[in-house]
Amino acid sequence: MKCYLLVLVVAYFHCFSTETLPKLTIDEFLNSTQYKSLSLSPDADYLLVHSLRPAWESNRYKDALWLYRTESTQKKLITNQLYPNIKPKWSPSGAWIYYLVDESSQTDPVNINERSRPVKNEKYIHLYNIISEETLLIEVGNHNPLAIAWGNDDNSLYFISIASSQEDNKVNQNEWKDVVQYRQRKPTDSTTLHRIDIKNKTHKISVKITTLTNIDFLVGELLLVPAENKLVFTSVSTLVENSHDFEIYALDLRNVSLLSRLTDNKMIEQNLQLSPDGKHLFFVISPIEPTGGKYNGTQNALDSVDLTTGVTEHWGKGFNGNIMGYTIRSQGGVYILGQLGVNVQIYVQQSSSKFVMLQHGWEGTYQLISSATSPHSLSIAFAHSSFESALEVYFVEHINQLYVAKAVTCENQLLRERNLPRAKVYRWINSEDDRTIEGILHYPPEKFECKNLPLFVLIHGGPSASSLNMLIGDWYSWAPLAATEGWLVFEPNYRGSAGYGDEFLSELIGHPLSRPGRDILAGVDSLIADGIADPNRLTVGGFSYGGFLTNWLITQTTRFNAAVSGAGPVEHVSLWGLMDMPVIIASYIGGYPWEIPETYYKESIMFKLGYVQTPTHIVSGANDLRVPPSESLTLERGLHYLGVPVKLLLFPNEGHDLTINPWHGKIKVREELKWLEKYGHPSLNKTKP
Repeated sequence: MKCYLLVLVVAYFHCFSTETLPKLTIDEFLNSTQYKSLSLSPDADYLLVHSLRPAWESNRYKDALWLYRTESTQKKLITNQLYPNIKPKWSPSGAWIYYLVDESSQTDPVNINERSRPVKNEKYIHLYNIISEETLLIEVGNHNPLAIAWGNDDNSLYFISIASSQEDNKVNQNEWKDVVQYRQRKPTDSTTLHRIDIKNKTHKISVKITTLTNIDFLVGELLLVPAENKLVFTSVSTLVENSHDFEIYALDLRNVSLLSRLTDNKMIEQNLQLSPDGKHLFFVISPIEPTGGKYNGTQNALDSVDLTTGVTEHWGKGFNGNIMGYTIRSQGGVYILGQLGVNVQIYVQQSSSKFVMLQHGWEGTYQLISSATSPHSLSIAFAHSSFESALEVYFVEHINQLYVAKAVTCENQLLRERNLPRAKVYRWINSEDDRTIEGILHYPPEKFECKNLPLFVLIHGGPSASSLNMLIGDWYSWAPLAATEGWLVFEPNYRGSAGYGDEFLSELIGHPLSRPGRDILAGVDSLIADGIADPNRLTVGGFSYGGFLTNWLITQTTRFNAAVSGAGPVEHVSLWGLMDMPVIIASYIGGYPWEIPETYYKESIMFKLGYVQTPTHIVSGANDLRVPPSESLTLERGLHYLGVPVKLLLFPNEGHDLTINPWHGKIKVREELKWLEKYGHPSLNKTKP
């Protein structure tokens, strides 16, 4: 009995002890640096890092490209105006790097060679030499590169640009003026392939650009296959409506009229990489369409195609999780970033016929992995974060050294010096079908494992994503910030989340809101039954699919005192008709509106809106194509007519991901925290009995 009383006394003082480190502020959290890509040089002596950080004074994000020496971590800024849509790449020898700058910002002052300074309105490919530390500008006229690839050596490049026929444009404008013919093919729906040859003799540089052929679709990624003398590339479309718009093609450079399709899998293919022998092309696949007439869901997977035989192999044998990324091993096989539950770990697979093997390292989330291509190097670089450790970039000379990886960057050091929340995995059972569901609990600082805490349910988007064991300071992954403000933050990985097997993901189909909604409510019930959450102080929120589920939940129960919904739809038919990925929403529901109208009605939010009593804060990007702002406007109007407290923020020029102006993400989080504080505690704010 004495021991039990002692435990209670210790727990009491633990829950109400003073903070030992300064409190994390919203400014500090959102001023974090993120890392968008990594690339080791062939010999692993250098590492390219693309970082992203808010530039508050200029109302934009700053994309910077850094060059690190892996031995000393000495760094050099190559550009702070990197164009983010084309990943910088090393030349075959590792002496050069190509990259593009953001033409919408002012001329980049870093490392511009005076003898090749840009002329206004011209487009340039930038080539940086790591020996001379100079930048050579390759003028490509008015061609806007969509994809770039190195040739056989450092003196040649290939690039794809939008096809432009001035004659065709003139005819079109004369006939149709400014009238838009929807679904009518436009000149900008095609692309052109070019080759660049560079001669650099006695400090005199000459460049020759040759147009090779036109390609009858938009190109995403481009890669040279020297062994086959071919270019391989992905086809893409701005409208995700037909799986055949997303395939991999090969072009024979000996006869550019010979174009062959390498895939036909109803998937989106991306992240093209070559095997060391140059005969196998690897790529990640994501499903976008039902297979065999049946709607089902699969996680991201890794495939390869033999470029000599056309035979496709599936990788990841024995792995039931979600493949988040990969890199080629110089000695053959792959390193895989595999997500199981809330952790992403590194796995090794030596061949497609062998099972994957877990490489033991830190708990948390590994991402952005890159390996050296030289057969004499076994080095890798990666980014990593966890609940307690902010995102940084690391380097090891061998995969077996993960536990002692050397930090290359330290941009987020400040987060380690603040009193951060502690987090843990939480599991519960949905008694409807006895499914075990998993999520994450973020406790307020100094209140780990305390009881009767105010609860904020923060729902991830996707839905085929997950809340992970990581610490990234942005407006989307803001659970640590909400916990710092006193909330017990509950992040549920509901049915449809990745990392729990294909069956778990597929169980959302046909029940896109009701089934994950019941998973989440079962989790709330479990937290209350365990005495962890205060039943009188419940709130909910999320962004994208998380906003979708937030909108659904407030039609199902009045137990939430406040809701914060970001880019959340309210009506399946209008969403399918207006969004840029209609095939995705149809796959979640299990068919098109005329095929299963009863499911569209049953899972509709709009027809249940009259039950809502929860004060709701709404945000949307004004240019959002994924979830058009009309969905948020409809929700706001409905709640306004019902007399429910509601507020809508529209962010100008922003798409779905709020990537234009960092102030928009800051204002989003700031106002959502205010809303939770205003309405989230007592249930006296309800507008109806």
